[in-house]
Amino acid sequence: MSLPFSLSEIIEQLSAPERVFAVRGIRRGIERESLRITPEGRLSPLDHPRQLGAALTHANITTDYSESLMEFITPVSDSLDILLAQLGDIHRFSQQNLGEERLWPLSMPCFIGGEESIRLAQYGNSNIGRLKTLYRQGLHHRYGSMMQVIAGVHFNFSMPDSFWNEWKQLKQQECCQCKLISDSYMGLIRNVYRFGWLIPYLFGASPTICSSFLLGRETGLPFERVGKGTLYLPYATSLRLSDLGYTNKSQASLNISHSSLHEYLTSVRQALATKESSFANLGVKVGEDYRQLNDHVLQLENELYAPIRPKRTPRSNERALVALERRGIDYIELRTLDINPFTPLGVEIQQLRFLDLFLVWCLLRPSPRLEAAEIDRNRHNMSRVALEGRRPGLLLQTAQGELSLPEWGGQLFDELQMVAQLLDRAYGRVHYQLALQAQREKLADPEKTLSAQLLTHLLHHNLDGAEFGRQQAERFRNELQNAPLQYWEANYFTDEAEASLLKQSELEADDHLPFAEFLQQYLRLPVVSDTPCG
Repeated sequence: MSLPFSLSEIIEQLSAPERVFAVRGIRRGIERESLRITPEGRLSPLDHPRQLGAALTHANITTDYSESLMEFITPVSDSLDILLAQLGDIHRFSQQNLGEERLWPLSMPCFIGGEESIRLAQYGNSNIGRLKTLYRQGLHHRYGSMMQVIAGVHFNFSMPDSFWNEWKQLKQQECCQCKLISDSYMGLIRNVYRFGWLIPYLFGASPTICSSFLLGRETGLPFERVGKGTLYLPYATSLRLSDLGYTNKSQASLNISHSSLHEYLTSVRQALATKESSFANLGVKVGEDYRQLNDHVLQLENELYAPIRPKRTPRSNERALVALERRGIDYIELRTLDINPFTPLGVEIQQLRFLDLFLVWCLLRPSPRLEAAEIDRNRHNMSRVALEGRRPGLLLQTAQGELSLPEWGGQLFDELQMVAQLLDRAYGRVHYQLALQAQREKLADPEKTLSAQLLTHLLHHNLDGAEFGRQQAERFRNELQNAPLQYWEANYFTDEAEASLLKQSELEADDHLPFAEFLQQYLRLPVVSDTPCG
């Protein structure tokens, strides 16, 4: 039997008693970013706290672009309850060791007194540590630092082995399991590009920005003002996902294919190997000072700004791109989730259940190649939802013509309902159907969305966004400081902090190559001639 064509037929096959439990055991991980701020709501000028360990080598607590932009990383778990308990413990230990500092609870940054106040993340004197900082130096010169202090929540997702065993039987394909998995995840990614506008509509929480973020630049957007210096668009959902945010106009012309893993990797390799004149004008090394890793379109594969990425954890001294080429996709990383400012962890369980449901649906749903016209429609829809997703009568583009957001959303939710029933049947609960119903209500009533809740609160109290963020940061600090750990013992974090500092020292002591030679070797991508998983 070949794989059924329609989504309903696929779900019918997977709902059979001998197959339904194969969808249990979804694996997830969370990476939550958050700026360290002063009690007054300003960006912290201090070093990453030593009591939290070494940002370069700590398993759970690190930094992203800026020295003050923390990143909390959970282990992989097949239990949402455990996942949130782990994320909560990381937050508790961190806040309890931040002294007077707080964690900024919003995606768009606090008041920043100019780009010069944004310090690059520091990772020590090892070659790999220097490379990580230099990469960020390159981002600063290429795009500016403001874009790099925007924070979000990344959701890592993978299906269990039991699912892939049943999936292969349904497809009756002769290819290896590795290629089957990679092909299926690339189909999921294409569907996220098609329907990913649902995520900022439901969970976008950045309809406002601090006026300091614009640095006096004209945007052409009809901003209104609330409080002292907060700018907002009345129907925006996620300015973080707009052209003001972490998206990058300079990469819009990149022709990154998602038709297969092989085509994706080939197009990324091309971007890594292609020189860019504007970056060449910056200079790579001026005198004794490096300005960027190289003058190519992408310094590293991480520089590719994308709402979703195929991932494979690299082995020691292995580039992420090469890991994908050699062993195929292991999981996907969804990057479009704003920080939820109404919870201290930046995300809550109903959101995660919906993401489970949404990504399983994107995996099971047929997913043809993305053609140029559809890619343009997808970009248009994402931009419109980010900037005015709650506007009454908003029309989105489909292959059949324009359709209102609530009408199209209702059609998609009818399909999601079938997947929710499948997952609930497998788990013996009704959690997914309840999570879906909670989100369906937002289609009929946009005031229930996170972006509307935040904006309504600010307008009702004529409250500046910075003051709201400071109040929430204070409230969450008190909650986290006074709460006991739920999953780990306290010595887990102190031991990990000490071990990470020791590991960084060992890396620094073991370096024997001059940095220039190390950099040349690191940037030289090995040729992977055979890619059976792509």
